[in-house]
This record gives sequence, structure tokens and C-alpha cells, in this order.
Amino acid sequence: MTEQTGQADQKIDIQAFLEGAPDGQGALNRKMGIEILEASAERVVGTMPVKGNTQPYGLLHGGASVVLAETLGSVGSAIHGSPDRLSVGVDINATHHRSATDGIVTGTATAIHLGRTTAAYEVVITDERGKRVCTSRITCALMPADRFA
Repeated sequence: MTEQTGQADQKIDIQAFLEGAPDGQGALNRKMGIEILEASAERVVGTMPVKGNTQPYGLLHGGASVVLAETLGSVGSAIHGSPDRLSVGVDINATHHRSATDGIVTGTATAIHLGRTTAAYEVVITDERGKRVCTSRITCALMPADRFA
């Protein structure tokens, strides 16, 4: 994970940002092998290996694509809401366009709405050839941080 530009061109250390959460980047993200490469409120890029995230026929599991999409959208909305608000996913959908059987998939979450109480992202997941594997849309609610204190 690298240091990237955050909201309003403010430098953030993505590693430190994720480690500030109660369980760091989260047990599921660790199990899935998700890595965040770039992060700001406007755009988040991350990767995930296909190996270990497949369904019985050896294809990338659709649910794994959704986990990657939710992770990327949640990170972007958490950056947008920080430090006053925490991000929680409230809606996600996914369209699976083609299968992936090996290598790494890359997800790019692009903000489509950055509001005071919600943030929404389109997430495009591609294979190593740049072919679109999945398109997802996620909406996160931005909750007052003191509600979780």
C-alpha cells in the first residue's frame, strides 16, 4: 500500500488509514488477498488474486468480485467522510461480464456522488488483459463517527 493523494489534495498514508480501523483492513480482505494500490475520495484502485477466490469450476467467484468492489467503494467513501463520519455499505449490485481463471484482477472505483450523508462509486474490475470482468455500483452511508465511540 502506498501513500496517495486524498480528499482536497491532502496526502494520506493509506496503510496508516486502514490500520486506524478496529481490525485494520479487515479479516476478509486479508483472506482474499486484496491490496489497495491507490486511494483518494475520488478514485480507489486495488487488486485481488483469482487463485483462492474461485467457485467450483475454477472461475473467479462472483461474490469475490463483489467483495473487491465493496472494499474499494468503502475505502473511498471512508476517506471522503473522514474524520467526522464512518462509512457503511447500504447497497451494492454487480454485473458479471466474463470469467477470469487465473492471474490478478484489478478494480477501479470512481466516485459518482460524494455527498454529506452518502457516497456512491462505480467499480470496474478487469483482468490482466484489461478486459472487463465485472461492473459494480456501491452506495455507502456516512454515519457520524461519534455514534460508534
